[in-house]
Amino acid sequence: MRPFRFGTVGSPLSTPKKPGGSVGAVYQIASLGLSALELGWVQAVRVTPETCAQISAAAKETGIALSVHAPYFINLNASDEEWPKSRQRLIDAAFYGFLAGATDIVFHPGSYFGESAAQVMGKVISRLQGCVEELQARGVRVTLRPETMGKSAMIGSLEDVLQMSHEVPQVQPCLDFAHLHARAGDGSMNSYDEWMRVLETYARALGEESLQRLHIHLSGIEYSTKGERNHLPIQESDFDVKALFSALHDRGCAGRILCESPNLETDALWMQETWDALFPMG
Repeated sequence: MRPFRFGTVGSPLSTPKKPGGSVGAVYQIASLGLSALELGWVQAVRVTPETCAQISAAAKETGIALSVHAPYFINLNASDEEWPKSRQRLIDAAFYGFLAGATDIVFHPGSYFGESAAQVMGKVISRLQGCVEELQARGVRVTLRPETMGKSAMIGSLEDVLQMSHEVPQVQPCLDFAHLHARAGDGSMNSYDEWMRVLETYARALGEESLQRLHIHLSGIEYSTKGERNHLPIQESDFDVKALFSALHDRGCAGRILCESPNLETDALWMQETWDALFPMG
C-alpha cells in the first residue's frame, strides 16, 4: 500500500458525458486507477441533496476519497459588507460537501489588501472560528483546509495556514507545494532540504501525527518575482517532483496528492507512477 492516494482537482478531462458530472467523475477516477477526487465547485455550489447522495454512493462503491474545492470567491479578510457572501460560500461548500461524502473542504483564504499578516490574522481567525462553530452545530464533520497560495499579496503563506490550523479546531492546511515554490518567486522552495524544513515546521506546529493526513495540491507552475502566473503540465516546469516525493517519503508522510495541472489525469497518473518507481514497496 502506498501512503498517498493520488487523484485530480476537478473532474478528469476524460470523464464521459454519461453519467457525467461529479458522479461520472468518481467512476472515471476509479477506472483510471486513481483513488482520490476533489470536486471542483470553484465557481459556485450548485448541487442538490439528491445529487450529493448519488456522489456519496458512487464514492462508497468505488472506494474513492472525496474532498471539495470551495468557490474561489471566499475572502476571510473581506469587508464587513462582503463577508456574509464569502461566509455563505464556505458554509455551503462544507455542508453540501459533507452530504456528498467529502471529508475535506479546500478554500483560498483571501487577500491581505495591502496590510500585513499580523494586521489581518486576528480577523481571519475569528471569522474562521465562527464558520467552524456553525458547522459543528449543524453536525457537519469536515476538515476545512485553507490553501497555501502562490502570490505574496494573498493570505496563504505556510505560516498563515499553520496559524489558522493551530488556533481553530477542525482546520488543517492544504499544502500546495507548487504555490509555495511560486510564492518565493526566485526559484527557491524547490529542493529536498527546503521541503524537509517545511515538513518539520508543519510537524512542530500541528504535531507529528498531522503528517499522516496531509492534503497536497501539485502541478507545474509558471511564476515571476511577484509569484504565480499560471499552472503548467508538471514535466514542462522546473518543479522538482522527485525531491518533494523523497522528502515526503523520508519524513514518513501520508495522505492525498491531488493534481491541478492542465493535464489533470495524465499528470496525476504520472505522479503516481513516479512515486511507485521511487518507492516500489509504497
